[in-house]
Order: sequence, then C-alpha cells, then structure tokens
Amino acid sequence: WNRSLTKQTGTLIPPHNQHLLPQADTRTRNAVTGTRSVNTSGTTVLLSLPSCSGAHVLEFLRYLDQFGKTKVHHQNCAFFGLPNPPAPCPCPLRQAWGSLDALIGRLRAAYEENGGPPEANPFGSRAVRLYLREVRDFQAKARGVSYDKKRKRVNRQKTQTLPQTQPPLPLQQQQPHQGQSVMANYSGATV
Repeated sequence: WNRSLTKQTGTLIPPHNQHLLPQADTRTRNAVTGTRSVNTSGTTVLLSLPSCSGAHVLEFLRYLDQFGKTKVHHQNCAFFGLPNPPAPCPCPLRQAWGSLDALIGRLRAAYEENGGPPEANPFGSRAVRLYLREVRDFQAKARGVSYDKKRKRVNRQKTQTLPQTQPPLPLQQQQPHQGQSVMANYSGATV
C-alpha cells in the first residue's frame, strides 16, 4: 500500500487505484484545448493525421457550423445587413467567424508543435484560408459588422513641424581627458 492520502477525505489509496489520483498536466495549451474539443464533440477521430487534408478540415468546419450560436441572416431576410435586428427571424445559428479562426489557429499550432511540417499542415491549407475568408466576408455583410483591419495612421504633424533641411547642430567643445586629444571626441575626424 502506498501511503498517499487524498486531500479531501484523508483516506489511503490502494495501489491498484493510484491512477485515480489527479496528475499534473504538463501538456501545452493547444494540446489541452484539442483534447477538450475532441471530448466535447462526442465523436471519435478515425482519420490519421498524415492522411488528413484541407478537404477533411473543411468538412469538419461545416459539421461544426450546425452547433453555432451566432445568428447569420440569409440574403433574402429582411434583417440582412442589420447589426441589431428589431424582431426574431428564422435564419440559422452558425459558428462565428472569430471562433472558427481561433480554432483553426490552435489546431495549426498544435500540428506544428507535434512535429508536423508547416508545408503539409492541413489546417493551414489554401482551401481552409479561403473558406475562412468567405465566412468572414459573408458574416460581415449578413450581420452588418466590419472585420476590416484598422490601418495605422501616420502622424504627419510631427514630420511637418520639422524643417526639411536643418543645418547640423554645432558640436560642443569638451575638455579633453588626460592623455586624450580634443579631436578624439569627434567621430570621423582626422588629426
């Protein structure tokens, strides 16, 4: 018998039940999230990762779409393009683009963390990137939300206040240190 006690009850654990003790989780965040995603989906992954392609990832994303919680209006819906519709409508609930993008980002990172080559990563394939872009653009139109990146504004005021041609500032004469010539304080000067 191992003399390890449970923290809550203070009872001894027999050796054949030692595996029931909580273990420290040393996996990365991506591995933990991936395991949780597989456990909560209720499905078993039957496809080996090397045989997985971008088409399989797209199939998975379309499957996930049915469990979404974000209202995405059809093009013929009266509320298409309105961010806050005034009444309910029969349009479907979908996965939000941000959720899909974050999931694919985590899966892409987990694939590479586990030794997969980046060029063979099915989660970073062109088809997946195009699908995510289409989902983003359609949801932006349907919900009246903009996903455009904000561009940095150049502060032109600072550049306009300084004159274009400024004479060089005069260098201050410094007292030479003991054993050092005056010209040693100026870079590039010759004696």
